[in-house]
Amino acid sequence: MKSKTLKINAGKLISYSLFLILLLSSCDKELDQYPTNAFAKDNFWTSESNALIALTGTYRGGITYGTQVVASDWWTYCGLVFLDLATDNGYDRRGDNSTINRLTNGTLLPNNNVINGYWTGSYKRIAICNDFLENIGNVEMDPAKINRMVAEVRFLRATQYFYMSQFWGSVPLITSTLTPDEANNVSKAPKTEIVDFVLSELSAAVNDLPRYIDIPASEIGRASKQSALAFLGRMYLSEERYSDAADVYKQIIDFGDNIIDPDYQSLFNPENENSSENIFSVQFLGGQASNSLPQHAYPAVSGGWHFVNPLGSLADSYGFDDGTELSYDDPRFNYDDMGANRDPRFRYNFLWDGSTFGGNTYVCHPDATESVDQLTYSKQATRSGYGLRKFFDESFSGNLRNDYGGNLPVIRYAEVLLSYLEAELEAGNTITQDMLDLTINAIRGRESVGLPPIQETDPDALRPILRKERRIELAFEGIRLWDIFRWDIGEEVLVGDFWGAPFPNSTKYASTSKKIDPQSRWFVTEKNFRKGIDDVWPIPESEVNVNPKLGE
Repeated sequence: MKSKTLKINAGKLISYSLFLILLLSSCDKELDQYPTNAFAKDNFWTSESNALIALTGTYRGGITYGTQVVASDWWTYCGLVFLDLATDNGYDRRGDNSTINRLTNGTLLPNNNVINGYWTGSYKRIAICNDFLENIGNVEMDPAKINRMVAEVRFLRATQYFYMSQFWGSVPLITSTLTPDEANNVSKAPKTEIVDFVLSELSAAVNDLPRYIDIPASEIGRASKQSALAFLGRMYLSEERYSDAADVYKQIIDFGDNIIDPDYQSLFNPENENSSENIFSVQFLGGQASNSLPQHAYPAVSGGWHFVNPLGSLADSYGFDDGTELSYDDPRFNYDDMGANRDPRFRYNFLWDGSTFGGNTYVCHPDATESVDQLTYSKQATRSGYGLRKFFDESFSGNLRNDYGGNLPVIRYAEVLLSYLEAELEAGNTITQDMLDLTINAIRGRESVGLPPIQETDPDALRPILRKERRIELAFEGIRLWDIFRWDIGEEVLVGDFWGAPFPNSTKYASTSKKIDPQSRWFVTEKNFRKGIDDVWPIPESEVNVNPKLGE
């Protein structure tokens, strides 16, 4: 059995943590954090074993296992992978009216169930964390263990406020349990206060968290110093405090605990999910705490629902295997095998017409009328001519909903290195070849990728290279929308027509694609991102109806 978070008696801990969440989380509204069962609560905080169960509950937060279509937490597969469907990276097969697609196509409203899911999940985890922090002092146990647990929970709570600061800006800052009346009358704190809180909490957590290398196999999945530093770096980047960001990212690098794994594809599969490149991951366990992404994203030929549809603008970002840009006119581009001669990460991340997946051939050509994966606007199949391979063990043969246990990375060392290079560049520091080799070239040069090194050191020329590399390397890891918002490029990349794969030899293309492209790319959708509107999410309508102060 794989090692997972708090893996001793894993099944029992998962069951108990579910009980604890039901016991200690909020009432009907997520800001209502008053405990619902005082008798059980008063008798719970009595032993170290119960404290570990409670700690497991803080890690689980609002995560629900099995299939879901709306994120119950930032770290579910809906929360991480599906968030890229609101970007220029992907498209939700359910169509333009999907509430994921509506996040950025110009039709976002306060009743959107996706933003409500993130809001609900955030305050559910915050409620559990607040309860833990208020009660852990009642347990008689080693003070050093308590200090570590407190640091972990402060880290987890701070991550929720990080996300909310990035997507809502101003939200209620709740650091203690509230009565129903108090919850229904809270006011929003300004974004600056949320940011300061996150920076303070993460900085404090770093002091009492162990280094990544010091976490034993039985505790894989628990937060490390590197986890907190990485989120600290994210906040500094978003606040354009680039020198501070560079400093914290350099701390992670100087620890030397983490690596760029030579095998890119295996990082997202159970066989290598505990690679030291994966600094912090969501832990899943097949049959007990399952990851149901396979059911939602597998192609139809393999029994999946094909929700995740990579867009052509992302696919075309993966150039040729000599590092040159992709061109359909280049003789190396093969319409019959679009993975040939490409950046190997294209082959590791995507499916395309004629590729194989789990022993099946993926046939999505518009003319393939007998294929369940035929590219149309109606079948439960691709909408772009591409599918998702990343995150999947193709040898897996269990139930797609309940049996898969593959973890999902939240922080990878690759992100740390790219963020460090960005911080140094934007801080105005001199970019050297040694710095490039330490960061972007280490990622591009890993054994399974083998792209030639970047040698550009001019900041203006390096910036688009770095941003493109970040998009390619971190595709569908829940990073892209945040990058678009903080770089303020929504009007550039989320407006206009979006296309899929090219099919120049299709006899059905001209009569079936909703728009015709000179390069015979399949039309997917159009977006009309509204700057100043879609880059700041509205407070969920259901919350404002209960507490009008949240709408002010």
